[in-house]
Amino acid sequence: MALGNSPLYKIQSTQERVRYNTTQANAVQLTINKAAIQDAISTAKKYLTNELRDHLSQAKISAQLCLLALLFAIFASCVILLFRLLLLWANHYTQIETLDFTGNIADWRALLPLFGALLIWIVAKLGSKRYKRMGIAYVLHRVKLHYGKIPLQSAAGQFFQALFALGTNFSVGREGPAIHLGAVSASVLAEKFNLPDNSVRIMCASGIAAGIAATFNAPLAAVIFVLEVIVREYKVHYFFPIMLSAICGAVSSQLVFGNVHEFDRIQVIHIPLDHYPILALGGIALGCAAAFFNYALLKVTATGQNWPLIYRLLLAGSITTLIGLILPQALGTGDLAISEAISEHPSLLLLIALLAAKIIATIAAIGLGIPGGLIGPLYGIGALIGAILALVSAILFPSIAPYVGLYTVIGMTAMMGVCLSAPLAALVALLEMTNDASIILPAMFVTIPAFLIAYQGFKTNSIFFKQLEIMGLGYKVAPVNLALQKKGVRALMDKRFVIVNNNDELLLEVLKRAEGRPVLVRNADGVIEMLSLEMQSYDDNITLSRHPMQGLSDTKTLDEVYNLLSPKRSGEVFIYQDTPDNVVGVVSWSNLQQEIRSGQV
Repeated sequence: MALGNSPLYKIQSTQERVRYNTTQANAVQLTINKAAIQDAISTAKKYLTNELRDHLSQAKISAQLCLLALLFAIFASCVILLFRLLLLWANHYTQIETLDFTGNIADWRALLPLFGALLIWIVAKLGSKRYKRMGIAYVLHRVKLHYGKIPLQSAAGQFFQALFALGTNFSVGREGPAIHLGAVSASVLAEKFNLPDNSVRIMCASGIAAGIAATFNAPLAAVIFVLEVIVREYKVHYFFPIMLSAICGAVSSQLVFGNVHEFDRIQVIHIPLDHYPILALGGIALGCAAAFFNYALLKVTATGQNWPLIYRLLLAGSITTLIGLILPQALGTGDLAISEAISEHPSLLLLIALLAAKIIATIAAIGLGIPGGLIGPLYGIGALIGAILALVSAILFPSIAPYVGLYTVIGMTAMMGVCLSAPLAALVALLEMTNDASIILPAMFVTIPAFLIAYQGFKTNSIFFKQLEIMGLGYKVAPVNLALQKKGVRALMDKRFVIVNNNDELLLEVLKRAEGRPVLVRNADGVIEMLSLEMQSYDDNITLSRHPMQGLSDTKTLDEVYNLLSPKRSGEVFIYQDTPDNVVGVVSWSNLQQEIRSGQV
């Protein structure tokens, strides 16, 4: 009997076909289940995304905002810690620890500033000209006019140029790169997450706070600096994300470098009240010194603004090298100057010479375009001025001699507070970095006359805003625009809209059944139009009216709506998510005006 006709073969063949069909059915069922699961996940993600954006569009404190700030702060802190570790490694070979090369041009350390200037120029030439701006003033401009969105391409230039500047002993501070890199890290992540613009600004401010705290281990000073200098206003929904980020930065710094207070070596002795009149005179002197420093720095900045970059950098390197050959204590961020100011028996003539050298080195570096911050050098200059005031006063009043350390800290506080127009941030920073609360009252007492004499007597202004004016960058925002920037369009948009395709016969019926909801029409060209009823005054007839609408992404703020609708003071805009075809809401001029009048923005 042939095998193909065998009953046994037929039974086996049937069973195999059944198994095959069953397997195929299971595979189809599994495919269907997978598709259903993927659809469910996609729907859930879309819902969660929309819910998150709705929360972040509000100008209110939320757990989501705080968690995102914490997440971004971790990333920003890691960037700053990497920068600090690389700088620490570089300083192991280049930092001036001994002063045995004074006057010795053959010592390679004496020529480091010139070498650093060349490295900075090379990095600047390799980078795009579009992203050459950096530093605190530039960050302030981006926060004010662009919601803190800073191009990622500028981060590499800031990272390496500042690393070379600090590693080759220019008189610049660490807070400049910390602020720029912290802002870039947070704002780039915020844009990757496609967050509303009003929350991008908060994330940028949080990244700055994390950067400062990770640099100086001063979380409260970081919060105050961001609120006082960068954001320049106090809002509760700003405060908590910024505070969480500062905590994250400080904890990160302590995990890597330990709980270090940079200036706790300064011996601060509580000063009696009968010394306060002398402190007031010291405040006047510090105000005059701060006004002169700001004027000189801005004058050099404006003069060199149009010079070729290589000329400016080489001039700054040459000046720094010459100063280093004579007074190497004037180089670096300011630590060497502070050490000289608080030494056991400082020479008055040496301190005066060192003060002049430090001021010249700082103005040459910052004014001629060396990337870096001002706070470190200002600490050095302030410490020298405070020590000089103490020594001069001690000649007339010998009882002042034990308080040189306190005068040093007071000088540091006043110089930073006046030059940067940040008196509270300066006070809190020195409080945290000295770990001594006894400086609070005398520092406040000195800062007030210093601030008044500089700002009223010499018409001094914040150095950052003057730098922005010199660079031709804006920073002023009208109050109504600033208020509208705090809310995203999702916070006000009407989600109860109807959108139909173009069909003249059905439009009137759709409008009648809409029951007051906005009716949008997509015409044959794909343009979105607003449909409404319009009464003709001459014959009392009611006709259908259609006018084109402009669209805005759901990440925009109410300020963009205001700018589109304010010229006509009427109309509507449609809000879309991801693409203009996906309309998710409508914002009208009347609703916007109602929001403004309510005082909620």
